[in-house]
Amino acid sequence: MKPSNQPVSSLDLSPCIHSQIGSPPTLRHLRTSKRFSVIPTERHPLQRNTVFIYSPSVCIHTLGNTRVISEEYIKWLKGYCEAFFYGLKVKLLEPVSVSATRCSFRVNDHTHNLQIHAGQILNFLKKKKPNDAFCVVGITMIDLYPRDSWNFVFGQASLTDGVGIFSFARYGRDFYTSHYEGKVKKLQKKSSNDYSIFDNYCVPEVTSVLLLRSCKTLTHEIGHIFGLRHCQWLTCLMQGSNHLEEADRRPLNLCPICLRKLQCAIGFSIVERYKALVRWIDDESSDTPRATPKHSREDNVNLPKPVEAFKEWKEWIIKCLAVLQK
Repeated sequence: MKPSNQPVSSLDLSPCIHSQIGSPPTLRHLRTSKRFSVIPTERHPLQRNTVFIYSPSVCIHTLGNTRVISEEYIKWLKGYCEAFFYGLKVKLLEPVSVSATRCSFRVNDHTHNLQIHAGQILNFLKKKKPNDAFCVVGITMIDLYPRDSWNFVFGQASLTDGVGIFSFARYGRDFYTSHYEGKVKKLQKKSSNDYSIFDNYCVPEVTSVLLLRSCKTLTHEIGHIFGLRHCQWLTCLMQGSNHLEEADRRPLNLCPICLRKLQCAIGFSIVERYKALVRWIDDESSDTPRATPKHSREDNVNLPKPVEAFKEWKEWIIKCLAVLQK
């Protein structure tokens, strides 16, 4: 990390932060910061201004309109990334099956659920990365592990290669319960090339809390790819966490310092970015109706976006906008 040669005289573009972890949103002005720093990357977003998302695909088995819910969930995440990293394009790439990655997999000895090898998926994403991409991230509902000696990992990224893979499997409310449908009693693998065990694999119900946690993780990790390190000074999305409870205490917003760094990298208007985030929260239904897998096109369904968990953050953004637009 290299310090900036030019001091920042003010961070008044975002004077609104939480006063402490877990407290209601309050407004207060920060003291002037003399310096800020951004880790430079080879893929500057002004030259490669697109974020690509792979959604690893498996045959899934849950109640309800599973395929429709999965497709809409990916689109909600795409829309959130477009608002959060305002000014960058976010594109969805074709779904990728687990077998296409040729990654190793196992059954976790403690939770008895399937896991796929995160590092090998990163190698796959690196090979598939488009030339105009700033980064490529993979998202999956299958649990991850980085090496045999590790129990699990929420995600893994290569900052130099601009790729990342993140699992939201453990964000489901049933994951740690005895009736989690993803448990596998015994791994019956005929060979290392037999990926049939992923057929009819389940995904958790997409709740408001799961969507909020997914948005947090996705933007936190992409923030790392932009060069933002873990924030140790203020209540911030970029704070580190060692477990789910600690991750839940992180806010959705960046602190003024990290926000200034991201603005320096992308060049967005902070006011317009906040407005885009409010629009994403307010847009509670999908853009177009979708046909369920077992019904004709005439039986279309509009899936509401579960944004109940985002309401408090929306109020915080509106207070920020009120200050910024005085």
